[in-house]
Amino acid sequence: MRTVLRHLAFLLRPGWIALALVVVAFTYLCFMVLAPWQLGKHYRTSRENSQIEYSLNTAPVPLKTLLPQQDSPIAGKQWRRVTATGHYLADIQVLARLRVIDSDPAFEVLVPFVVDDGPTVLVDRGYVRPPQGSQVPAIPRPPREPVTVTARLRDSEPVIPGKDPFVADGVQQIYSINTAEVSALTKVRLATPYLQLVEQQPGGLGVLSVPQLDAGPFLSYGIQWIAFGVLAPIGLGYFAYSEITVRRAEKRRATTAITTPETTTAPKTTTRPTPTAQDKLADRYGRRR
Repeated sequence: MRTVLRHLAFLLRPGWIALALVVVAFTYLCFMVLAPWQLGKHYRTSRENSQIEYSLNTAPVPLKTLLPQQDSPIAGKQWRRVTATGHYLADIQVLARLRVIDSDPAFEVLVPFVVDDGPTVLVDRGYVRPPQGSQVPAIPRPPREPVTVTARLRDSEPVIPGKDPFVADGVQQIYSINTAEVSALTKVRLATPYLQLVEQQPGGLGVLSVPQLDAGPFLSYGIQWIAFGVLAPIGLGYFAYSEITVRRAEKRRATTAITTPETTTAPKTTTRPTPTAQDKLADRYGRRR
């Protein structure tokens, strides 16, 4: 046990502690924040796509079958096509600003609609283009007489923090289609969902198209973050194992160097024989032939 702890003692160095903390934080973010964020977007997109597909393949139903009372819940009914008979409150108009339709800026025109023997709902008549900048164009009034409209149920949008309603060009303007906010501004009690007119309807303006049925890349992004969360601690373990292996190899080399004595080999020398007197005379006067 002591040997194992001695081999792992390097993990207590500041550099390794900092690396371990970074890996733990990154893994937590992957599993608890980033992956749920992307998978949640995939779930919401898939649910909305299913609702749109069902709406396209289902005939319209009377609004009062889905919304019999002013405060009836309609969970899971968004994009359903409904019909409603009643009349517009033509003197009340609110514009949703900073909308983007087909990549161009637009206003969406909102008017309350009183359903016969039913709730009062907010109707999105469609869009109009500003003639210049954010200038409000001339908007035709909806009919005052009773009409029957076909529309899609839409969930109320959340209020954008820090974006308060205001009046410009003599028209009340808002940043999100939130029925509670519109109800407070117009003093008209409205149902929680609102209606978005389809094409060729009484009082309709520019038609708002249905979003494309595209799940997007959110599922693959979520899986990638899960994979990163798994690989991060595995990578840390691999680096720690590699460090242990290198340290063991260095220790073995040091031990071998200490236990094995160094041997030195003296250089070989060639001993020449001592010359005789005859050899010396021969070198001086030449050898006899």
